[in-house]
Amino acid sequence: MTALTTKSPRLLLIGANGQVGWELCRTLAPIGRVVTASVEKGTDYWVDLADSESVSRLIQETRPDAVVNAAAYTAVDKAETEKAIAQRINADAPGMLGALLKDWGIPIIHYSTDFVFAGDTSLPYKEDDPTGPLNVYGATKLEGERRLLASGANAVILRTAWIYGARGSNFLLTMRRMFAEKEELRIVNDQTGSPTWSRMLAEVTSLVLHRLLVGELEVERVKGVYHVTGAGQASWYDFACTILGTRGDQCRLRPISSAEYPAPARRPAYSVLDNTKIWETFGIQLPDWRQSLRQCLEELR
Repeated sequence: MTALTTKSPRLLLIGANGQVGWELCRTLAPIGRVVTASVEKGTDYWVDLADSESVSRLIQETRPDAVVNAAAYTAVDKAETEKAIAQRINADAPGMLGALLKDWGIPIIHYSTDFVFAGDTSLPYKEDDPTGPLNVYGATKLEGERRLLASGANAVILRTAWIYGARGSNFLLTMRRMFAEKEELRIVNDQTGSPTWSRMLAEVTSLVLHRLLVGELEVERVKGVYHVTGAGQASWYDFACTILGTRGDQCRLRPISSAEYPAPARRPAYSVLDNTKIWETFGIQLPDWRQSLRQCLEELR
């Protein structure tokens, strides 16, 4: 199957109300007609990813040329006690989508996470490095990857990390609010990753999809897993310090260990992802996370 040549492709965006989904509504629009779906109100279609009949009906009614699945169960700590719903949304649903889309030859872009890795290294993870999730969220996302790939669908899976943006619930917005409310904050300094702007991730998704639909790339040749994060790395403490440095707040930041801030779900100590493959395959160069943060902060101003 070569790249599609549909003049105005019909793009089904699942999870359109989420942090990344909101950005995708805008970045996908120049490619084709965006049809949105979510379990929440405010989209073109309602869908319950835990219900196979609901998912099948959505695909039959929309007849898309491509699907972008931005829906996920992302409450990392709650997943430790809500395993069943995390399993249905993060693991079962991608496999179900893949099986449906394979039959119709429809490509899909799906998102995964750095939490599929154990974090017991000091070098950025490549796509084919051994996995070893430490929590339920990471385990269900990894199973979702495997089920989607095993379905035989033309799937491109984008693993990302530490998502923040101008809307939704994320570290950047939480820090900005707390800087104004607190005199001192204790921030974890022994977990290292790559902050990733939701807008940048949406823009990369649109570039990938455009090259699959109207470019020269054959979907079958490039399907698989890719890493997409802000370039560079930081601890949560580094991230917070950088955010604070852009403001006039007098809040003091104190670095602490993960042991001093216990959480129900274990996090990998090091989950930086290597972005080389997305460059080699699609020619997409990812910006340093600090550059993206400056752009996001300009929007917030």
